[in-house]
This record gives sequence, structure tokens and C-alpha cells, in this order.
Amino acid sequence: MSWWQGLRCRMRHLQLARAAWKEDMRRFKDEQRAARKDGRMPENPGPPPTGFTLLPWLLMGLGSLSNVLKGETPNPWIGAVGLLAFNSLYVYVVFRAFDKERREARSTRVALVVMGVLTTALALGYGGNWLLFFPLLGLATGAIVRGRTWLGQAGLALTALAGAVSAYREGWNGINIAYATFLSTMVTAAILSLSEAVRELRAAREELARRAVEEERLRFSRDLHDLLGHTLSVIVVKSEAARRLAPRSMDAALSQITDIESVGRQALTEIREAVTGYREGSLSTELDRARSALTAAGIEPVVRRSGPPLTPQTEALLGWVVREAVTNAVRHSGAARCEITVAGAAERVRLTVSDDGRGASAVAATPGVGGTGLKGLTERLATAGGSLTAGPSARGGFTVTAELPRDPEELTAAALAATASGPGAAATALPAAAALAPPPRES
Repeated sequence: MSWWQGLRCRMRHLQLARAAWKEDMRRFKDEQRAARKDGRMPENPGPPPTGFTLLPWLLMGLGSLSNVLKGETPNPWIGAVGLLAFNSLYVYVVFRAFDKERREARSTRVALVVMGVLTTALALGYGGNWLLFFPLLGLATGAIVRGRTWLGQAGLALTALAGAVSAYREGWNGINIAYATFLSTMVTAAILSLSEAVRELRAAREELARRAVEEERLRFSRDLHDLLGHTLSVIVVKSEAARRLAPRSMDAALSQITDIESVGRQALTEIREAVTGYREGSLSTELDRARSALTAAGIEPVVRRSGPPLTPQTEALLGWVVREAVTNAVRHSGAARCEITVAGAAERVRLTVSDDGRGASAVAATPGVGGTGLKGLTERLATAGGSLTAGPSARGGFTVTAELPRDPEELTAAALAATASGPGAAATALPAAAALAPPPRES
């Protein structure tokens, strides 16, 4: 590619960038007018700044151009070439300053250094209006080195250079050039850094809002799966029991139908609570429902509970585990006996639900946790600092084991730790940290 084709390509890129900038500005102004018309504060901070933001400052070089055109500059051809080179380097640097990768590239730093050498040479050679290139150099330097630890050192060094050269050419009047250079460097860096920080904070806020929406959808889908899966399973089992009992004992069949009505009404209440996110399960209630569902399915329930009282948060989580494990046992196990054991210790509480059924039918035969409901419960318990394991038992059947901290402070600390562990964990744990605030301990 020849230099002429390269120049045309560069001009084409500048035209496209200018067109995009004008379109962003038009959209921004339309949004501003619409917001003012509706009487609300505009939320859009406007299009991000580009190299066009710093181009008008090139008008400071018009005095040097006038000197060249009027022949007031010695060796005008050298001055004209120097002026063209400085303007080209300035445009090159400021347009790269708004792209982080190109801003930190070595070619950009080299161009900035060359621009500094050229500015010093022109100022030493001509003085006068040519000294105004130092504030322009400060603008470019502030746009490139903003946010870096050595911004202050770069600004002071450039100010000292501008002051020394200006004092050599103009005497005490050079203090104005040094002050303008320092001001242009630091103010440009501060404004552009602040603008970038505001946009990053806005993007972070939008990302947090998006994650909150995703978490709420995930919470609702989990609750709906657990609620409807368990409730519909109980209704189907009790309906089958009522059909079997109807020819022999109408009173027993009516009792099962009454239970179906009660389960249905309770399910409606729980679904409404799940929609608003205020449902807190009771472990005792879930154990009673588990007994009823297992008995209706022809499975002998054995429930054992020991240890000190549990906090509402721990009971709610263990209640979900009981609901899901019993639902799987009723639907898939074909078991004759199901044991539910709750054992609380000083620091942790363990829940075990085991049956003597087919074993691998509820989840995959390989060790681990399978099934949509069990996977959701695994994530919930992990967020709260607990664990859930499920798989075939060594003696046959299927076993689900859940462990949780008994202390609510540990639940909250675990939720906060999950939030800090990474973006994926944060999306799951952000609402959990608020939901697991320590309540008063049960008496």
C-alpha cells in the first residue's frame, strides 16, 4: 500500500468515526429533550468522548501558521513541515487515547515522545506563538497517561521542560506557558478519568441489575419446580389411593379427597408466596407432609429428629430438601420404607433421607447429584455454606444427605464469601446475603 492509499484509508476512518460521533450526539440530544419534556432526569450520560473532543484545541496553533504564511518565521519550510508533523502527531495520539488497547500500545508512547521532542525543538527555534504547542502537548499527555501512578511525575516533568524552554525564549513570561502546560495536563487527565469511571460504574450497575433479574428468575423457577413437583405428586398419589379405596370404603376415599383439597389450597398459598419471595418453610410442617405423602403412596415413613432447635433459615433450607427428596421417593423409588433423620450438633445439622427402593432411578447411578430439583438445592446449600450429596446407597435404595451450619452468622458469612468468589457465584449469592440476615434465635 502506497503512502497516498494509506492516507486515504486514514481519512476514510476519520470520516466514519465522525459520522458515528454525530449520530451518537443526535441520539443523546433526542433523549435529553424527551427526558426534559417528561419532567424526569435524563439517565444517559451521552456518547463517550472521542478524539474529536480534543481537536478544537488545535486552533491554538493558528498563530504559528500565521507566522509561517506571513514569512515572519526563519526557514519557513522547516516551520511548515514542523507544524504539519506536530498536527499529524497530535491527531494520531488523541484519537488513540480513547481506546484502552491503543492508548497503552508502544507506538502511542513513541508518538508522544516524538511529539515532545518536536515541540521542544520548534519552541527553542522560534519561540513566541510556537510556545503554545506545550499546552497542546500537555493535553495529549493527560489523555494518554490518565489514571497511571506516574501521571504526577509526567505532568511535573513536562511543566518543568515547558518552563525552562519558555524562560529561555521569553524570560519571566514563560511562567504562563508552564502554568498552562501543567493545567492542561492534569485537568485533561482528571476529566477523562472521571468520565471513564462514570461509564464503568454505569455499566457495572446495569450488569448488577441484569444479574438480579436472572437470580430472581432462577429463584422463581426453583420454587415453582419444588412446589408444583411435590404438590402434584401428592395429589396424584392421593387420587390413586382414593380410586383404590372407593369400592371398599367410601369414607376412606372421602378422607383422601379431603386431603387433596387441602393440599391444593395450600399449594395456591405457597405459589403466591413464592411469587413475592416471602415464603419460609417450616421443617416440622414439611416432615408432617412427608409422612402423609409417603403413607398415601404405600411407603412406611420413619422420622427421627434430635438436637437443639434450628434457626428459621436452616429450617427453610432443610424443608426444601425434605420436600424434594420425598417427592423423588414417591415418584421414582418404588420403596417400601423411607427414613428421614434430622441430627443437630453444636456447629452443624445433618438431614438424611434414605429409602429401600430401586436406588439409581431418581438420579444417575454415578456418584454426585442429578435431577433438576436436586441440582437447584445443591446450589442453594452451597451458597449457604452447606453441602448436598445424593446417590445409591451401599445397602440398596437411594440416600440424600444435606449438611448446613447451625449458626445464622455462618450462613450469612458463607453467602458473602460466595458473593466475593467470582462473577458466577456473585450472580447466585447476591440476594442470598440479604436473605440470610441473622434473626433472633429460637427459644
